[in-house]
Order: sequence, then structure tokens, then C-alpha cells
Amino acid sequence: MRVVALAESATVDRKVQRVSRFTIEFYEDEHGDSPVLRWLREELTPTQRRAIGVAVREFLQEEGIGVCRSSYGKQLGDGLFEFRLRHDAAEILRSVGRRPARSPAANASSCVSSATPTATGSCSCSAATTRAPDPSPKLQQREIVNARKRLKDFLRRMR
Repeated sequence: MRVVALAESATVDRKVQRVSRFTIEFYEDEHGDSPVLRWLREELTPTQRRAIGVAVREFLQEEGIGVCRSSYGKQLGDGLFEFRLRHDAAEILRSVGRRPARSPAANASSCVSSATPTATGSCSCSAATTRAPDPSPKLQQREIVNARKRLKDFLRRMR
């Protein structure tokens, strides 16, 4: 999954009564289309969606751009970072000391999302993909170019 993230704020997760440092938002173009939400809903299996949801809650909402200090993130430069996922929901929950309610089948694909921090107190997801185990450099560059275009459009419309 590739996400574009914005800045720091606090939101409450009512299920576990925790306060999150970052709010997740999804980029929408001027016509109201959200490519990342469409990707989540139409291209992923329920198991992949669950893994991404858990990873976003446990890492991206807590750490924001700080995920780049772990295997879950990578700085791409110019305000853009990558949020990476290579584990299923059960593995993610165990990694943070929580017990999974059920153990879904392992996620064989890698999901990458592009994100960028802003002063609005949220993380805005701008591009996302399910990657093959060894993605081509051309595909990666095309995804980054798309994320940068969406980030530029988002920032232009925020003014």
C-alpha cells in the first residue's frame, strides 16, 4: 500500500480507548474520486484489507512519518514517504504485544502506500499498490510519480 500522510493530531479509537496521534485521510481529486479507497475496496482481499487496517491503526496512526525509523516506512524525499506492509493482521498484532482475535491466512503480497506530513494534523493517502515480491524499478517510479502529482494537487487545493 502506498500512502500520502499529513501532520499530527489526536483521534480516539473507541474499541480500545486509545488516543491516536495522527488521523488518516484519503486523497480525493477534484471530482471526489479517492484512488486509495477504491484500491482498498476493489482490488484487495478481505484478509489484505484487515492487515492494512491493523497496520495503519497500530503504526501509521501512532507514528506518522516516524514509521520511517522501522521496516514499515521509507523516506522518498520532498515530503513523501512510503508505508510498507509485508505481514498479516495476526503478525502485526503480535508484534505490538496484542493477541489477535482470529488468525487469518497469511498475506502473500506486499502492500505499499505513499504518505506526506502536513500541518493539518492528519495523514492523507495518495497512492497505493499491491506489489509483486520483486517489483520492477519502472513500476516503483511510476507509482512515486503518481503519488507526487496527487500530493501537489492536494496541497494546491488546500491553499
